[in-house]
Amino acid sequence: QMQLQESGGGLAQPGGSLRLSCAPSGRTSNTYAMAWFRRPPGKEREFVAAISQSGGITNVADFGRGRFTISRDNAENTVYLQMTSLRSEDTATYYCAADRAFSTTPTYEYWGQGTQVTVSS
Repeated sequence: QMQLQESGGGLAQPGGSLRLSCAPSGRTSNTYAMAWFRRPPGKEREFVAAISQSGGITNVADFGRGRFTISRDNAENTVYLQMTSLRSEDTATYYCAADRAFSTTPTYEYWGQGTQVTVSS
C-alpha cells in the first residue's frame, strides 16, 4: 500500500503562486508515475499534470501550460506542483495520485485525500 499526503494548499490572490507537495509513504515512489488532478466546486475531477518515474516525461493540461510545472525529487520522495499566475478558476481540491503507468486519465491506483486551493481577492 502507498499513502499519499498532499500539502501546500491554501488561499492565494489572483496572479499569485502556490506550490503543492505530495509525499508518498509506504512505498518508494520512484517506481511510480505521479500526477495531480483537481475537482473544482460542482465540477468533475480533471487532469492537471503528470510526471514519469524518472521525471523525464511530463504532461500538463492545456489550462496549466505556461503556469503550472510538475516536478519530482526522487531523493526526497516528493512530487511538486508549482502553480503561478493563479486564476479564480483554479479554485479546486487538488489530489495527488500514483500508479505504475503514466497516464493523463484518472486510472491511478493510489490517491491522496486532497488539498484545497482557493484563489480569491
